[in-house]
Amino acid sequence: MSQTKKQSLKEAVTNTAVGFVISYLSTFAIFPLVGFHSNPSKNLVITIYFTIISILRSYVIRRWFNNKVQSIRN
Repeated sequence: MSQTKKQSLKEAVTNTAVGFVISYLSTFAIFPLVGFHSNPSKNLVITIYFTIISILRSYVIRRWFNNKVQSIRN
């Protein structure tokens, strides 16, 4: 049984939500190492931007693989 588009989106968002917390917290360690001086507000905006990109990427890849599997089955 394949996933519906809604299920694919829900999975992608759930996966990315966990990554969001990890990514946001890691900005406080990584940015200073590469000489990027920031603050919590900027870190949050950057993390939100990359989170949106990640959700879209995960959704598109999931749908692509799902369609590929369906075409092989048919």
